[in-house]
Amino acid sequence: MDRNPRVGVIGATGYAGMELVRLLLHHPKMDLTYLAGSRERDEDFSELFVHLAHAPGTPVEAFDADQCADRCDLAFVALPSGESGRIAGQLFERGIRVVDLSGDLRLPPDIYQRWYDKVPVAAALQSAAVYGLTEFNGAKVATSKLVANPGCYATAALLATKPLESAAFVDVSSPLVIDAKSGVTGAGRSVKPHLHFAELEDDFYAYRVGSHQHTPEIEQALGHRFSVVLTTQLLPMSRGIFVSVYARLNSVPTFDDIYQRYLNTYRDAPFVHVLKPGQLPHLKAVLGSNYAHIGLSLNESSRLLQVFCAIDNLQKGAAGQALQNANRMFGFSDTEGLAATSMWM
Repeated sequence: MDRNPRVGVIGATGYAGMELVRLLLHHPKMDLTYLAGSRERDEDFSELFVHLAHAPGTPVEAFDADQCADRCDLAFVALPSGESGRIAGQLFERGIRVVDLSGDLRLPPDIYQRWYDKVPVAAALQSAAVYGLTEFNGAKVATSKLVANPGCYATAALLATKPLESAAFVDVSSPLVIDAKSGVTGAGRSVKPHLHFAELEDDFYAYRVGSHQHTPEIEQALGHRFSVVLTTQLLPMSRGIFVSVYARLNSVPTFDDIYQRYLNTYRDAPFVHVLKPGQLPHLKAVLGSNYAHIGLSLNESSRLLQVFCAIDNLQKGAAGQALQNANRMFGFSDTEGLAATSMWM
């Protein structure tokens, strides 16, 4: 391609879509050429994105698949599950590359229907999609025209656990216990009573216990080697995910053996940082960035390994990872347009 790829965002007014717009405006090798929101009329860029009012913008239009395909080489679809996959399929059929940020393309139709309670996309469309956990599926992503971006909880949990997938010292007869906490942007932008400031401030609670849709996604990405007990909890903060994984061991290796396994796994992964022994992740250390921080703790007496992972749910958990996958699809460096470090304060 002798020009920058033209890129569109469908669902640009949701939290993940807004984050994609922000990232794409600063991408040196992609041109943002099409925006579609959830409303039926065109809207002014600076009115919808007040934090980007200084940037040159394009109108946010009512979605039209033919217009999008004519004006884009790739489209990100960031709509709610149950709607997003259908739109992704329309664009895929028109020959452009697509990264879908919903859960619609991640699971086989029967499993999807059971966990999402929605009508699944056609099996052929789902099977055409590559699961976009970039650090492990990057080579397949690079040759794909349809990518299913992983879920936010699933991304953090899988980065924490994938190095253990083939480890003989992990007891596969015991479930992986995953304690996962997320900021409120993970629930989307729709107005819901439990997400109001007065309801959420100074509160903390678990939700969808035993029924969270990222559970089968994690088990599938781990090759069904483990059963997973996933407990999701809502933090009274805007963004961030902190996952604590508890893995039962059938034999106890040295801490250095485990540490080296993680270092070796992520040696060539620019966004995954395995912290030094004794260090544990902080959410503030990754907020606003596409980085994942992983920390380890080995309890020899209880034969238990604890793995901690912190990510920004809108970056590595959604928009940042989607852009990382798009970089792969066009042969760019993973870090292109994603080099920002944490905001910290």
